[in-house]
Amino acid sequence: MTFIDRQLNTRVVNDLEKRSTSGVFFYILIPPVLFFTDGYIRQHLAFSSVFLAIFTSICLFRIIYVQFSKKLPDRHEAMHKIILIVSILFTALAWGVGAAFFLLYSEQRGIQMLMLICTVGFSAGGVMSFMPVLFLAVSYNFLMLVPITAVVFISGDVPSLGIAMILYSIYLVLISLRGNHEYWTALENERLLEEKSRELEIVSRTDVLTGLYNRRYFDELFELEWELSSRRRTPLTLLICDIDHFKNVNDTYGHPAGDEYLKLISRHIRQVFQRKTDVVARYGGEEFVVLLPDRDAGHTRDLAQRLREKIAGTVMEYDGKEIQTTISQGVTSCVPEPGMDRDQLLNRADNAMYEAKHAGRNKIVVDMR
Repeated sequence: MTFIDRQLNTRVVNDLEKRSTSGVFFYILIPPVLFFTDGYIRQHLAFSSVFLAIFTSICLFRIIYVQFSKKLPDRHEAMHKIILIVSILFTALAWGVGAAFFLLYSEQRGIQMLMLICTVGFSAGGVMSFMPVLFLAVSYNFLMLVPITAVVFISGDVPSLGIAMILYSIYLVLISLRGNHEYWTALENERLLEEKSRELEIVSRTDVLTGLYNRRYFDELFELEWELSSRRRTPLTLLICDIDHFKNVNDTYGHPAGDEYLKLISRHIRQVFQRKTDVVARYGGEEFVVLLPDRDAGHTRDLAQRLREKIAGTVMEYDGKEIQTTISQGVTSCVPEPGMDRDQLLNRADNAMYEAKHAGRNKIVVDMR
């Protein structure tokens, strides 16, 4: 089962829970009303007691199970779905068979019609509630109506009523088919909308060319990490690097070659700074920035040295030509203090990077203040 299938299965199970739980309380309340009408329970005490005990037990199980299953840490959705569906079908079967015996044991037309009305109502409500699973909706309809329809025909009093019950059951099946189609269409549209929203979110925070975070999203993460480091009293390190003589790459080999080289540099940076907490972004043009929570400048300098050597030793072939250059890097670190501006850290790293440029490029300058 794919991740999307698991998501859909979970969504359907949750919908079934919500749709069915409220109706269970009515299932518990309605039978006593029927059985106490016109003293029916006194006339048929054994049958009434057995029916009420079985039906109420099934309903209570459904209520307790749904509440209990929500607290399970690793609820297996497939198994949970099966248990939920089986308990729902047992509810329909218990009511359908019970309603049939109810009619057989009653000779009063008023209470018979009351049972018929309740059964028809329960069947319609169940079909509407269980439309997400077509098999469940149709089975619930049949288990509710077939036994009582059979009794109507067996009694032979009002055959037209039996025919009406059959037509009504067919009508509910048609509603189930249409409702199930509309449910899954809506669910698919919702899934596609969520996917599109996620794609737009990724695009809004990602640099289109390199696939790294863009400057806007980096600023958001920088602010968040600054606040976290300030509360935790942990170091926050910033590295800024700039490709040396990148203008010459564009002027000599063309902008498409420059774009490919930017992608290559991006991959190298991501390979060196691999922690999930490391924030790597394209800050603008040929400039990149790396934010490293809970890491000091000394350790970062070792990583910067690895990156410098990696890039200096890389030759990119493009249209039969070899492109090779270096990077200059500035590194600084601090433990953010209350009231301290995070732009100070950014300016220090930027100044250190320019010092590396002025020192001859392909250098690393670390601001240890």
